[in-house]
Amino acid sequence: MRSEKIMPGVILVAIGAIFLLNNYDVIDFHWGNLIRLWPIFLIMGGVNLVFANNKSVWATILKIAVVVAGFGLLIFAHVENNFFFPRYGWHHNHRDNYDNNDDNDSGDDNTDSKDIVRVEGSSTYSEPYNATATSAILNISGGGTVYTLKDSTSELFNAVTKEFYNKFEFTHSMEGNVPVLGLHMKKKNGNHFDWDSEKSSSADIKLNVNPEWEVNVEAGATKLDFDMSKFKVKKLKLSGGAASFNVKLGQPLATTNVEVSTGVSEVDIKVPQNAACRIESSSGLSSTDFSGFNNNGDNTYQTAGFDAAKNKMYIHMKGGVSNFKVTRY
Repeated sequence: MRSEKIMPGVILVAIGAIFLLNNYDVIDFHWGNLIRLWPIFLIMGGVNLVFANNKSVWATILKIAVVVAGFGLLIFAHVENNFFFPRYGWHHNHRDNYDNNDDNDSGDDNTDSKDIVRVEGSSTYSEPYNATATSAILNISGGGTVYTLKDSTSELFNAVTKEFYNKFEFTHSMEGNVPVLGLHMKKKNGNHFDWDSEKSSSADIKLNVNPEWEVNVEAGATKLDFDMSKFKVKKLKLSGGAASFNVKLGQPLATTNVEVSTGVSEVDIKVPQNAACRIESSSGLSSTDFSGFNNNGDNTYQTAGFDAAKNKMYIHMKGGVSNFKVTRY
């Protein structure tokens, strides 16, 4: 067996073993551990990269040992009840309610610490459009949320949110003549997240089609579904741990930059069939699918005629153990 195939093989065997043993009740696997302990996969990927060119026996043993130790921690750690880790699970201690006077949503201090104070609500945030704004920046942060962008608005920005446990806040500032907008999840009662849209916090976002947009998303356990095909995207930055990113882009500007940095995530990016696009991948133990792109042999891929194109899209992807896919539509 080629040595570079050992680590991915060991990881696949370990993942399969977890599913099998959990299905037969041999172990009681806490799925919330994947969300909180996803940096383990970064460590696995980093060790594999450091010793990628070292074919010695001890290097192989070290790489396998790191994988075994990492999966051992994932299986046997009970993160949601462990005071050494912030909670991502379904149990909550009221010591996280550090602001008892904010909107009266922190609950009764005499309530049992194992009870969850659940905050439910919805809000609408908007920013008026000024025709002088030829470009704009949108910063989004906060995990445990489903983010969608499908439609445009005559305003500069509009978002309708549904909130469980935590609340969003909207900010606005100016960098010269450029509006800088922020939609952030306020951390109060921990992060409670499942992929059921009926129970998860969500934000349905709409943008104006006229400005050139820079959108930065930084989140943990997040599901994002953005159709940006009708917008002028100058820059898109996606950072996440255990996340699902599904993005559809339109024609590039003179230069459109897409940066993706993930831990354990599913990333699916769609670009127009006739767009000039170049992909640079530093994927560690991640799998990649760049159908329709020419492989340059140096972890870069590009469409035919890229060098001569006037408008170009650059996609930079890096991650620990993720699934990266770029398709042309």
